[in-house]
Amino acid sequence: MTTQAILYILITGFFFGTSLVASRFAVGQFEPIVYVGLRLLVSSLSFLLVYSVAGRRYAWPKGWHIWRHAIVLGLSSAIAMTGFTSALRYLSSGLTSIISTAGPALTVIMAHYALADERLTWRKIAGVALALGGALLLILRGESGLTEVTQVSGWGYGLLLFAMLVIAGNTIYIRRYTQEFEPFQLTSIQVFAACLLVAPLSLWLVGIDWSGVNWQGIGALLYAGIIGTFLSFILFLHIAQEFGATAAAMTNYINPVFATLAGVLLLGETLTVGMGIGVAIIMMGVWLTNRRSRRRVPKIV
Repeated sequence: MTTQAILYILITGFFFGTSLVASRFAVGQFEPIVYVGLRLLVSSLSFLLVYSVAGRRYAWPKGWHIWRHAIVLGLSSAIAMTGFTSALRYLSSGLTSIISTAGPALTVIMAHYALADERLTWRKIAGVALALGGALLLILRGESGLTEVTQVSGWGYGLLLFAMLVIAGNTIYIRRYTQEFEPFQLTSIQVFAACLLVAPLSLWLVGIDWSGVNWQGIGALLYAGIIGTFLSFILFLHIAQEFGATAAAMTNYINPVFATLAGVLLLGETLTVGMGIGVAIIMMGVWLTNRRSRRRVPKIV
């Protein structure tokens, strides 16, 4: 792996991790669904800006076929983002990012039943067991990563698990139905669709109360919308296209490091020995699950 690839991976992981910290700070001033709607609005406006100034390189997506799939992905993404963001009220940004790294293990299980070319093997089963076991260890220990929480609520774990399951379903849907579409186009209208669902719904159900919002909350919202969603996606696509899928997947391992460190330094979150053990077990399981076998499989004609 080149030095340039490592630099891109570190920057993207930093953006993803710190945007999670920004989100946890912002949900102290916004209702989660309102925050998600505003974040999606900021991201949508960023994508629209790219389409308006770089129309030759990024053509506006046309055709009902791509829009139909993007709308499905947008609706499920909106649900996942709301659940994920709501979990930050009960769990630290570091712990949330650590547990969410076990998400690929859930994807592997679901893909076994949904995709013909993604069957479980004994190696994958062992990896899934390790990853989910690491997450279960954190839950059984009652870790929250928050100094102000004396009694851990199950709501945080439940919301996070729900969001991870939806994201796993999203991943399988993308793999099964959207391989022929250009990634930038697909993701941009996925964000638009999610925004059109969450933003009006949040205004109708909750409304926006700006009385408890300061400039730091607005800054956190803009950071998460522009840096954590829009720019991070551009960088992630660049890594995948320039350096390959393996390099892009490395950002998932870097993300928890920056989220945990930034959470401790900026929000006073805690880092325990149990969290360290849990993340080590999860990472080992995810690595084992995604490790490619060296033995060549004969092609069936």
